[in-house]
Amino acid sequence: MATISAKDVMSLRNRTGLGMMECKKALTETDGDIDAAIELLRKQLKGKMDERADREAGEGTIALSAKDGQVAIIQLQSETDFAAKNDTFVEAADKIAEMAVSEADGDITATEAMTAITDELRITIKENISVAKGHKLSGEKVGSYLHHNRQVGVIIAGEGDLSDDLLTGICQHIAASVPTPIAVDQAGLPADEVEKNKQAAIEEAKASGKPQEIAEKIATGKLRKWIDDNTLLGQQYLREMDSKKPVRDFLPKGAKITAFVRYKLGE
Repeated sequence: MATISAKDVMSLRNRTGLGMMECKKALTETDGDIDAAIELLRKQLKGKMDERADREAGEGTIALSAKDGQVAIIQLQSETDFAAKNDTFVEAADKIAEMAVSEADGDITATEAMTAITDELRITIKENISVAKGHKLSGEKVGSYLHHNRQVGVIIAGEGDLSDDLLTGICQHIAASVPTPIAVDQAGLPADEVEKNKQAAIEEAKASGKPQEIAEKIATGKLRKWIDDNTLLGQQYLREMDSKKPVRDFLPKGAKITAFVRYKLGE
C-alpha cells in the first residue's frame, strides 16, 4: 500500500475543495492515485448530491459568450447568493456559456460536458446547482450586455450597418426598460394579446358614449400606443431619452433587429 503524504492530501484537496479527511480516505482507497481518487469522490458524492436535487435553487449567475456571428446566454442556478458569487462558480458559468455558443440556435439543453461541470460544482460547493436555461442566436451582427451584478443579461442579433456600440446600447435598453419589450415589433406580438387589447380599447371608448366609428378610431390610437410600449422598436430609446425618439429611429437605413433574448435571475 502506498504511503499517503500530507502533500498528496493537500493536492487532492486543492483540486476538489473537499475536506482533508475525505481526501485522505479517497487516496487510501485508491492506493495514492490522485486521478483515481478524484473519480471515486465524484461517484460517491454525486450520489449524495442527487438526493438534494429537489432543493430550491433561487440564486445564481448569468453568463454570455459570442464568436463569429453567434452569441449565447445561460443562467447557472445555485441555492445561495454566497455560492453564486464564488469565483469557481462564476468561472464555470462562463465556461458553460462558451460551450453554449457552439450549440444550435434556440433554447439550449445542458450537454454532457455542461452537466459534468455542474456535477463538479455540486460536489465541491455542496449545493443544488444546474443550468436553469440557455439560448443561442446567430446573425449577420450580434451583440450582448451583462449587468455588473450578473443578474440581468441580454443577447441580440440583427442585419445591416449595426455598430457594436448601438447593439450594446439596445441591449442595455432591453435590460432596463419597463415594461420589458415582448417582441422586436408588432409581427412578433402574440395575436391574441393584440386582439384582447384592441377590444378593451374599443369597449372603453364606447363606454364613454362615443359612437362605434369614433370608438374604433380612438381604440386604434390606444392600440398603437400599447404596441409601441411593448415592442423594442416602438419604445423610446433609453440611451437617448432627451430625443424622445423610438429605437427604430436609431437604426441605420436598411438595418434591422431580428431577435433578442433577455434573462433576469429569478424570472
